[in-house]
Amino acid sequence: MPPIEESPRRGRWWRGLTGSLAAGLAGLAVIVLGAALVCLLLGAPGPGAVMLIGHPVAAAIALVAQRFVDRREGPVAAVAAGVVVADLVAALVLFWWF
Repeated sequence: MPPIEESPRRGRWWRGLTGSLAAGLAGLAVIVLGAALVCLLLGAPGPGAVMLIGHPVAAAIALVAQRFVDRREGPVAAVAAGVVVADLVAALVLFWWF
């Protein structure tokens, strides 16, 4: 019986990159929430309500889009990858740049 060869999945590098971006955004959301907890316990000013709500929402959007990137192929995966990147850029611009 000849060995079965798997065809290499196209876009593996891009899937890895968008997965890392989505995971990084989720990690950032955890850090922001942790910083808010520390500030609350110490009585120091911390991140505002917009950051406390916006970061987890942005992370959830990126993680759901990344699921589509990982499980689909073709145009659906490409659009989902674009959503991950656009979501990350929007979160960084809205919450950190301004």
